[in-house]
Amino acid sequence: MSEVYAARRERLRERCTAGGSASALVTRPANVRYLAGAAPRGAVLLLGRGEDLLLCAGPPAEEAGAGRPDEALRVQALSGPGGDPAVAAADIATAQGADSLAVEEHHLTVTRHRAIGSVAPRLRLSDLGAAVEQLRVIKDEEEISCLRIGAEIADQALGELLESILVGRTERHLALELERRLVDHGADGPAFATSVGTGPNSGRCGHRPTDRRVEEGDFLSVCLGATYRGYRCEVGRTFVIGTSPADWQIALYDLVFAAQRAGREALVPGVAYRDVDRAARQVLDSAGYAEALPSLTGHGVGLEIDEDPQLAPAAMGKLDACVPVTVEPGVHLPGRGGVRIDDTLVVRPEADGGPELLTITTKELLAL
Repeated sequence: MSEVYAARRERLRERCTAGGSASALVTRPANVRYLAGAAPRGAVLLLGRGEDLLLCAGPPAEEAGAGRPDEALRVQALSGPGGDPAVAAADIATAQGADSLAVEEHHLTVTRHRAIGSVAPRLRLSDLGAAVEQLRVIKDEEEISCLRIGAEIADQALGELLESILVGRTERHLALELERRLVDHGADGPAFATSVGTGPNSGRCGHRPTDRRVEEGDFLSVCLGATYRGYRCEVGRTFVIGTSPADWQIALYDLVFAAQRAGREALVPGVAYRDVDRAARQVLDSAGYAEALPSLTGHGVGLEIDEDPQLAPAAMGKLDACVPVTVEPGVHLPGRGGVRIDDTLVVRPEADGGPELLTITTKELLAL
């Protein structure tokens, strides 16, 4: 992997040079990990004139799933406690002869930005912007493999839960059990806080599990994700508990399923982000649910669970091949219930079989 990280840093260096900066300071943890292989707590990455350097507040500790720094990258720990690696990096850049430094202004605090200016007053600071995030959008096959394994783990955890007795158990207990199963099957941990909504709670977008117990006839809406080697994916499904689904539950589920299928089928290289959103949204809009829809149809996944691109009505840009995204339309009816169907897929050209579905748990409306 060392050559992969080196190639990523070189691409960023080319962007910095084109923008007039010979050096760059990367502080956002996911971006540091993308370029360096690991992001120990508080670590920053300096793309210097002479060499690249990973600066840490102290000796990096090995943690499960945290990755390992690129062996070709020099790692330096600050000598004393309480120091700021970002400020130390600016000082080193000055010592290397840099007259400018590109920084991630969207991540640096005002206090940190001032401290860098204070220790290196002759260093011209420019904005690196979202340059690293833009590099991260298209994944290589190694990254996609990590996402694929994470999806398999999430599917397995969800499948095992569905085989157990659910009536009488609380949302909170089910969420905790799912997260335990993720780790048991090899995940670094959950990709985000697991959501379990039952009955009327399934009608709340972004619902956090409570002590409400599963009852016969409930909608059970579950959204979970696994982190594997730092890469995060998600899967969401909705089921009916105990009895056969009511007519209104079947109708609502079939509608969301049709919208999700339209969104999945729209995932082709070159399609506009907002056109994917429109494909799913118009199915639900036409049925009169415009007011009950989430703000977006999907988003990118990778080292973060919510990253570019955003599949939303006003999103600008077009999809490329090898971009993993979620497609997760839903209808949420507060006080009654709701349906959400969520998959992680990778955009592929038609010649390669079209979008690759990573999460394969059945989308049939099951009565559990």
